[in-house]
Amino acid sequence: MIGTILFDMDGLLVDSEPFWKIAEKEVFGSLGLNLDDELLRQVMGFRLSEVVEHWYRYQAWPNANFRKTENDILDSMEKFMREGAIALPGIMESLEAVKEKGYACAVASSSSMRLIETVVDKLNIRSYFDLLYSAEYEAFGKPHPGIFISAANKLGSAPVHCLVLEDSVNGVIAAKAARMTCIAVPEKEKFEDPRFSIADYRLRSMEEFPDLIKKL
Repeated sequence: MIGTILFDMDGLLVDSEPFWKIAEKEVFGSLGLNLDDELLRQVMGFRLSEVVEHWYRYQAWPNANFRKTENDILDSMEKFMREGAIALPGIMESLEAVKEKGYACAVASSSSMRLIETVVDKLNIRSYFDLLYSAEYEAFGKPHPGIFISAANKLGSAPVHCLVLEDSVNGVIAAKAARMTCIAVPEKEKFEDPRFSIADYRLRSMEEFPDLIKKL
């Protein structure tokens, strides 16, 4: 029986992916990398530290300072989120449905806690969550299941009683590896991606979630 809901953030609660693309193109562009949208899709669901390491392996830049590169991207993202973060369609109704059912609820995101805090405050949704948790506290990011297992433990919930909402393939893999029920909500262009077939459910939008949760 489901008792805990774990929400991813980027691309699920808020359409932050366009902002990530802008921030990463600008910062990595200044380091000599020319990254297009298709390349950037490779790192969806990664922690920022893993993103920086990934692109350094792809094309090393001189005098690398990974921490500075991360902070430059975070500075841009925090500005974008404060100015333009908007809840994706169906999110407010979904959070109300979760609250009404009495589930424990958490954000479990690959983003830094700094950005998680910024987003939940910008959207005014902090009160819906019992826990905000970042993969920056884990030894490994998604698709490793650690973030979801740790979030469940902090909420006193067994993994088999958790439901994860994810938009990325890496997130879905992590959820299933954690032995959790998973709902995939892929971006429109990726909806038919066969890799999402491992999810228990696949939705075209979070607008479909309130009806589904009544059946769980």
